[in-house]
Amino acid sequence: MDDRTNTIAGWVLTGGIAALGLSIVSGMVFSSHAPEKPGYAVEGASTGPEEVTKDQPIAALLATADPVKGADVFKKCAACHTINQGGANGIGPNLWNAVGKPHGHVAGFAYSDALKGVPGNWDFDALDHWLKNPRKYAPGTKMTFAGLPNQQDRANLIVYLNQQGSNLPLPAAPAPGAAPAAEGNATEAAPAAGNEAAPAAEAKGH
Repeated sequence: MDDRTNTIAGWVLTGGIAALGLSIVSGMVFSSHAPEKPGYAVEGASTGPEEVTKDQPIAALLATADPVKGADVFKKCAACHTINQGGANGIGPNLWNAVGKPHGHVAGFAYSDALKGVPGNWDFDALDHWLKNPRKYAPGTKMTFAGLPNQQDRANLIVYLNQQGSNLPLPAAPAPGAAPAAEGNATEAAPAAGNEAAPAAEAKGH
């Protein structure tokens, strides 16, 4: 009886050792390693830093800009501005026939000193800079509109504004390879797009 018990115990021990050995070997063969970077690779996707697109000279976009899309962009401005001929001033001035006019040209509208202090007119370059960042164009402006970061939206809006009473000839597109216009307000380069009289970008308080 003792012999049989010893034999059974021996087989059990042998089987346990064999199972443990197989477990170790299979663990070594099929072990997985955590990736250096979690996630899935997407073929064709860029993993480098996001590219920063520089603005073009606004003249390069105006020739193909869409005033119908500009009218849609102007909806962002309609809460503060009217643009019809003879329209009343609101929080911002009426914008009829504004393109090409001096900053602060609407009689009777209380422009901010910051905007009135910007030299120059609302030309196409000025409007582009103003609509991109009113506070950079006229530091201290009361206008709370944050600006339009998309330059194509700005071009569409400028073409639409130009059609509302101004109808100035659009500037010629620059030659290929021309350097982008410098940003800033009118004291640094061309007037940057706008004062409180400037289209759609003006919101409360100009």
